Amino acid sequence: MINWGMIGCGSVTELKSGPAFNKVGNSRLAAVMRRDPVLAEDYAARHNVPKFYTNADDLINDSEINAVYIATPPGSHAEYAIKVLEAGKPVYIEKPMALNYRECEEINKASEKYNLPVFVAYYRRSLPGFRIIRDLIEKGEIGRVRFVQIRLFKYLSEDEKKGNLPWRVMPEISGGGHFFDLASHQLDFLDFLFGPVQSVGSVALNQAGLYSAEDFVSAGFVFPENIAASGTWCFTVAPGIDTDSLEFYGEKGIIKTSTFSFDPIVLINENGRREFVNERPENIQYYLIEQVVKSLTTGSEVVSTGVSAARTSWVMDEVVREYYSK
Repeated sequence: MINWGMIGCGSVTELKSGPAFNKVGNSRLAAVMRRDPVLAEDYAARHNVPKFYTNADDLINDSEINAVYIATPPGSHAEYAIKVLEAGKPVYIEKPMALNYRECEEINKASEKYNLPVFVAYYRRSLPGFRIIRDLIEKGEIGRVRFVQIRLFKYLSEDEKKGNLPWRVMPEISGGGHFFDLASHQLDFLDFLFGPVQSVGSVALNQAGLYSAEDFVSAGFVFPENIAASGTWCFTVAPGIDTDSLEFYGEKGIIKTSTFSFDPIVLINENGRREFVNERPENIQYYLIEQVVKSLTTGSEVVSTGVSAARTSWVMDEVVREYYSK
């Protein structure tokens, strides 16, 4: 039985991840940690978790806990992950893996030192719809992939307009702006499909002037076998024109879908047009957590590890390197 301890009880854990630890076989959420004792107790009560802590070290060193999920903002991932590994326990980390690529390397070095696995919550690698995309590409339904085009446009929140900034646009906590939080999923999925990015070219800007992080990114990437990808991310568009588009162009056709909206997957090739359901599980991390638990109990492989996730952090660092070097 994997008895999980969870550090951080924010919104991501309410539905996306937290309940899945109790739904997967041979797994249970045994303890949670949040600094505020009232909120920690409340989360534990609502999710039927037997223990709660207000200090991360106490949870990490709980002898009953044999694996830890880190669900805090990225700025504390490396500190907590290394402590978990030092305590002799495997760790599952929210994405992005850490504040930057250097911190990812530090986590992976600790993983090697203590011979313990690190897993990262890039769960799109395990979702049924995204597996359909991979299968279609591998079966040659669009022939050789020529290029991928990503577009993600979002409007400013009322809090951002008023200066009540979320941690996701504070680089010292998140690593960058919304690009780090959202594009990381897209770039990691492309790594899963095609392998590590070979080269990066980019422009990162702040156009609205409401915070210090980038709010616009345009970037191009080259993957193995000369597969190209380009993306445009803007987080200051007008309401009503937000866009979530993910398109794969091949020599024989196209696959069209979204990253976050779970739109149907559309395949157009010489055989016509077909649609596939892009399933959104109730607990979106369920399939990846199931893989992680199976790996910890049987030694099977997991699609998202510290090694693969660090590559995504490297790519994001490269994209914004010039912006933050000014």
